[in-house]
Amino acid sequence: MDFLMSGLAACGACVFTNPLEVVKTRMQLQGELQAPGTYQRHYRNVFHAFITIGKVDGLAALQKGLAPALLYQFLMNGIRLGTYGLAEAGGYLHTAEGTHSPARSAAAGAMAGIMGAYLGSPIYMVKTHLQAQAASEIAVGHQYKHQGMFQALTEIGQKHGLVGLWRGALGGLPRVIVGSSTQLCTFSSTKDLLSQWEIFPPESWKLALVAAMVSGIAVVLAMAPFDVACTRLYNQPTDAQGKVVNDELMREPVLSGFLRGSREPTDLRCTTQQSRGRELYPQSCEQRKQRTAKEAKTAASRKSRHTASRK
Repeated sequence: MDFLMSGLAACGACVFTNPLEVVKTRMQLQGELQAPGTYQRHYRNVFHAFITIGKVDGLAALQKGLAPALLYQFLMNGIRLGTYGLAEAGGYLHTAEGTHSPARSAAAGAMAGIMGAYLGSPIYMVKTHLQAQAASEIAVGHQYKHQGMFQALTEIGQKHGLVGLWRGALGGLPRVIVGSSTQLCTFSSTKDLLSQWEIFPPESWKLALVAAMVSGIAVVLAMAPFDVACTRLYNQPTDAQGKVVNDELMREPVLSGFLRGSREPTDLRCTTQQSRGRELYPQSCEQRKQRTAKEAKTAASRKSRHTASRK
C-alpha cells in the first residue's frame, strides 16, 4: 500500500509541475556545449520561457511529455518512497539510542532512489525527448521526432534493443543518488528537529509541509548540476547503431569528460571542435597540436642522430 500511495501522490503533483519540467528541460538544453554569448537565447528566464513556449508552440506544449512523466513518477517515487518508508518503519534509520541517523537516512534514500530511477530510466529518456520538441524557431538541443511515449519506446526498442532503452541510465544515477539522499535525509531530519522543538502539534500537516519545503530547497541546490548533465546526456543524438554521436560530446572537454567518464584524444577533440565551428578553446587546441608536432619532430631528429652515431 505504501508503494501505491507514494506513486499516486507523486502523479498528482506531476500534473501541476510538468509545465515547469518542460521549461527546465529546454533551459538546460539551451546553449549546450557552446560558449556564453555565441548562441541565441530563446529562453531568457523562467517567465519568458513560459510566454515563449505558449506563444510559439501553444499552451498545450507546456504539458508535453505528461504521459511518460506520470508513469515515471509512479514507478520512481512509488519504489523510492515506498522502500524508504519500509526502512523507516522497520527502525533502520535510527540509532541504538532511538535518535534519527542522518547518515543512515541518506544511505537509504540513495539506495531507494537508485532502484526507482534505474527501472524508470527508459521512461525518463523518452520524457526528455518529448519535452525538448519545439518549433524550429525556438528549438534547443537535438530534436527527436517521436509521436508519443509508446511509439518512442517501441521504435527505440526495435532499433537498438534493451541497451538503447537504458542508454544514459548509469549517467543519470549520480543525479538520483544526490537528489534522493539529500531530499529524504533533509526531510526526516527537519521533521524530527521540529518535533523536538514542539513548534507544531504532533502529526500536524504543517510539520510535513515545512519539512518538505526545506528539503525541496536543499535538493534543488544539490542536484542542479547533475540534472543538467543528465538531461543533456539523455537527449544526445545517436547513430544507426544506437551509439552517441561523438562530435556532439567532444565539443567541450570539461562537460564531455564529466558525462562520459573518459578523456578523448586531444587531436580528435580539437579537430571535431573546429569542424563544428564552435571551438571553445582554439588557442589551447592549436598550441597542443603544435607542441605535439614539435615533440614528434624532435624525437625523430634524436633517433636519426643516434642511428648515425652508431654507424
